[in-house]
Amino acid sequence: MHLGGPPWISIAVGIFLTGTYGLLRSVSSALGEEIGWRGFLVPELSKTTSFTLTSLISGMVWSLWHYPILIYGDYNAGTPTWYGLTCFTVMVVSSSFVFAWMRLKSGSLWTSAILHGSHNLYIQAILTPLTRNTGKTAWYIDEFGCVLPLVTIVFAAYFWSKRRELPAQ
Repeated sequence: MHLGGPPWISIAVGIFLTGTYGLLRSVSSALGEEIGWRGFLVPELSKTTSFTLTSLISGMVWSLWHYPILIYGDYNAGTPTWYGLTCFTVMVVSSSFVFAWMRLKSGSLWTSAILHGSHNLYIQAILTPLTRNTGKTAWYIDEFGCVLPLVTIVFAAYFWSKRRELPAQ
């Protein structure tokens, strides 16, 4: 942002502006997917299947939806396709437990739209650009590295353990 003074001032202001005003654009973009996944698919699946199966199916559909751009587009952050697809799939399927739980508990798709928009914004516009590449960095960071899937698995286990708190469908 070249505000003058120490570089951390520009970084802090940039993160603040991106994290607030950028969230509006990011949520509106994520809302398109969320209307389909959590607005329609999750509530309908939950009427006939368990929370676990609802989360797994919606996560796999959500993941497969991204495969064309991951394989044929420029959406991978620099890892081999097989590795990026694996990490992305594990991250999305495990995240679907969090998204489905929030959707079913709140009765609103806005929880998922805000979470999805926040995820996209902070990963793609803030955290990844601020991370210094040390050669193998792409193998660990972003949606295509191994760290985020490990973290989302922990959150998936937590929300799966809270599945009995969900209203009966």
